[in-house]
Amino acid sequence: MPKPSEEKARPAKNEEKAIQTPAKADGQFKITEDQIMKKRQGKSISVNFLARVEGEGGLMVKIQGGQVTEARLNIFEPPRFFEAFLRGRKFNEAPDITARICGICPVAYQMSSINAMENLMGVQVERSIRELRRLLYFGEWIESHALHIFLLHAPDFLGLPDALAMAKDHGPLVEKALRLKKIGNSIINLLGGREIHPINVRVGGFFKVLTRARLQSLISELSWARDFSIEAVHWTSQLHFPDFEMPYEYVALQHPEEYAILDGRLVSTSGLNIEAQDYENYFVEEQVPHSHALHSTLKDRGQYFVGPLARFNLNFDRLCAAAKKAAKNAKIEPPCRNPFKSIMVRAIETLHACDESLGIIEHYEPPARAASDIRVGPGTGYGCTEAPRGILYHRYDLDSNGIILNAKIVPPTSQNQKTMENDLLHFVQKNLALPKEQLTWRCEQAIRNYDPCISCATHFLKLSVVENPEE
Repeated sequence: MPKPSEEKARPAKNEEKAIQTPAKADGQFKITEDQIMKKRQGKSISVNFLARVEGEGGLMVKIQGGQVTEARLNIFEPPRFFEAFLRGRKFNEAPDITARICGICPVAYQMSSINAMENLMGVQVERSIRELRRLLYFGEWIESHALHIFLLHAPDFLGLPDALAMAKDHGPLVEKALRLKKIGNSIINLLGGREIHPINVRVGGFFKVLTRARLQSLISELSWARDFSIEAVHWTSQLHFPDFEMPYEYVALQHPEEYAILDGRLVSTSGLNIEAQDYENYFVEEQVPHSHALHSTLKDRGQYFVGPLARFNLNFDRLCAAAKKAAKNAKIEPPCRNPFKSIMVRAIETLHACDESLGIIEHYEPPARAASDIRVGPGTGYGCTEAPRGILYHRYDLDSNGIILNAKIVPPTSQNQKTMENDLLHFVQKNLALPKEQLTWRCEQAIRNYDPCISCATHFLKLSVVENPEE
């Protein structure tokens, strides 16, 4: 792999405003007195096409008298109304309908909806079915994390504008990244029936389960993926990270025996410890004028942080041995409060997913039946799983015929929105002296720390900074 320290700076737009990215000290840009004076004169920043996020949204930062007074993530992607058109549908339609919410993480939506339905019906699947679901979910973690690490986030650290530039300058690395992503997709295709919006998962189990021989066909590529993931952890550890930490309240699922992905209790670094069915007693969604997406907060506590960094901080001791060793070699252990280091954690989680997948395949014994019997009845079911971007909560109310009366879905990006806004508010304040283009670039990077999925279709994120003189 190429060494990040040897990468070139992001191309300058002109000689007059050249950005010298490598000129850093301890992860920070060196700022001249002349640059500071220019910054104090006031200016506006606008980035109209930040491609490496999913969906349509914008960011506005207001500065008055040298103080950042407001940072808003404006989500203008039209509402999609999935919760509304789930009403009146049969319970067994929910997994396939909700999978259409996201083309990158459809398994997450399927698993959360199935968990909720099985919770309502009192279904306990046998161990081999549960392990197949974990393997399917790990496939999604692998493909999603590979995409984010190497094609969406790495260009920010390397001074490159996009994945095309990555491919031009670092072809062998991008080829390996695409191979890694393909391996994740292959797992989903094999177990789910197709790579995008899989169709083999059902309430109670699967429509069809695989033989040992079919699963073992994945071993060779997964072994390569595990080795490459170790390299990826080391490679990401060599990147330059801005000096930025926040006192986050991390929230994630926690399982007594494993690094949680399918189920567990909801815990936080500030003492939260609840069952998924109690989610709405502690978390609340609110509408804000500048966003079509609801903001989620902890009651009486405010914003919180979900995703890889939350899982890492809360469940480090449950990572596989190889992932813990790689993390320690990369000198990253809990507590880690720098969101820019999330790229490292995604690499660590990818290694864990590959290692655990190999273990599942090695010990797999086909179940006696592909699915358990289910008993349809009225009630409310709750499910929460760990999507690549963080916890994904589902709740369904059914009538006696298994018809959905109400549905509630809380995706991870909506849970992170207030935290993203708070990050930008403090990050911009700390770095006001940066030249305009450098500050804008760093703001874009700060947003991508969270791998935000606004609509699951890549469009753009517009960034604007408005500065007014002190009144």
